[in-house]
Amino acid sequence: MVVGTTSHAGKSLITTALCRVLLRHGWGVSPFKGQNMALNAYVTQEGKEIGYAQAVQAWAAGSRPCVEMNPILLKPQGDMTSQVVLMGRAVDRIGAHDYYKQYFNRGWHAIEKSLKYLSQQFDVVVCEGAGSPAEINLKHRDLTNMRVALHLNALTLLVVDIDRGGAFAHVVGTLELLEPEERALIKGVIINKFRGQRSLLDSGITWLEERTGIPVVGVIPWIDELFPAEDSLDLLERNFKKKQDTELSIAVIRLPRIANFTDFDPLESEPTVSVNYLMPNQTLGYPDAVIIPGTKTTISDLRILHESGMAQEIKNYAAAGGTVMGICGGFQMLGTTLEDRDGLEGHRGRYPGLELLPLATSITGQKISRQRSVTSNYPQAGLPVTGYEIHQGRSQLLELTEEEGSAYQPLFNDSGLGIVDSTQLIWGSYLHGLFDNGPWRRAWLNHLRQRRGLPFLPTGVANYREQREAIFNTLADILEANLHLDPILEQVMGKQSL
Repeated sequence: MVVGTTSHAGKSLITTALCRVLLRHGWGVSPFKGQNMALNAYVTQEGKEIGYAQAVQAWAAGSRPCVEMNPILLKPQGDMTSQVVLMGRAVDRIGAHDYYKQYFNRGWHAIEKSLKYLSQQFDVVVCEGAGSPAEINLKHRDLTNMRVALHLNALTLLVVDIDRGGAFAHVVGTLELLEPEERALIKGVIINKFRGQRSLLDSGITWLEERTGIPVVGVIPWIDELFPAEDSLDLLERNFKKKQDTELSIAVIRLPRIANFTDFDPLESEPTVSVNYLMPNQTLGYPDAVIIPGTKTTISDLRILHESGMAQEIKNYAAAGGTVMGICGGFQMLGTTLEDRDGLEGHRGRYPGLELLPLATSITGQKISRQRSVTSNYPQAGLPVTGYEIHQGRSQLLELTEEEGSAYQPLFNDSGLGIVDSTQLIWGSYLHGLFDNGPWRRAWLNHLRQRRGLPFLPTGVANYREQREAIFNTLADILEANLHLDPILEQVMGKQSL
């Protein structure tokens, strides 16, 4: 099990890299996170919803993502409430206090059942904690950290982020606040995000090991790799990592409840593209394209776009010939109206959209979550495209005259998945993972490049999953070079050493 002294210590990255390392050495591996709070989600082949981070970890482990890898997913949606996704299905919208009263026992039962299933299917289960295991005011209802470790009697690694400062205090303080039986499970400390001269750290490591009696099993250098983020706080760091000498600029509106912004990792991986995340109160400027992403609360975020003036900026940008794309909730916002008759998102009523597509959307109780494989009509016909849907609304084209209707075409061979206007300036799609499709992504970028008079990029490129494989292997190489688990694995797991 991997736990951290704080949030953003690097638990997800270490867990992902461990999954790939263990796979390399011949073990069948599964990731696990009992309860995840995130708006980045993935849909399994069975149509079940899990945290995107656990899907990434499953790919690193060479395993197919399944709901047992993340039995509880909480999706915050404002007003101190979250949507509860239990075993892959949305079951409730509830506040934190009532959630733990009503779902603690049900949640723990789902966790036990999932762990039993995974332990029967795999040689090793690599569990990830959440936040800190030493939040004393929350430990009695913590479903994710040491309760899981104790249940499994798991080899547990404590990760600390040294870059933020106070690492030694974080480690000692965390250990002090654990119960004796919990502390006994901590078999090693990992110092993560280290930059600098390693020799300057040695005296501190010696002190820490003598003070705690727990070995420091690794010092992991700062890894400046494009790695899928788990929540929107990571977007703040991304905007500080500007690429040089790019040719296209794409603005992504950072909605208050932005969801599945991992959709844009493939765009960030393009050397010629800079992706900038803009808050609704910032100035839009003149990028080559504007993307309105998915959101957990479409109407609430749409209202903020209107109130901040960003909605009008986007409409002015489109009127001046700019390219606008909406994904999922962003696609719904491009329409003329959005209606939530029952207040399922918290705002009952009918609201004006951005009026860039002749589309009317109704928020409904039944959630759609499924994988899709389609064929593109635009920007290049015949390209295979895969992705997945996660949305709680139904969109319908308005009744148009034949002449008006000819101005809008289906983006794919399934007309319900997306629309593009005849100028190919306004794009909308329900499909998450669209840019993962390498040839389609390059064709869309070439459409932007043509408008700028730039030469075309080759479209015969691999899908993003192959690039992701290279990232996994890079992470595993770094981990194997800087992490020494042999004695612990031999002692605790009774397995062959790495």
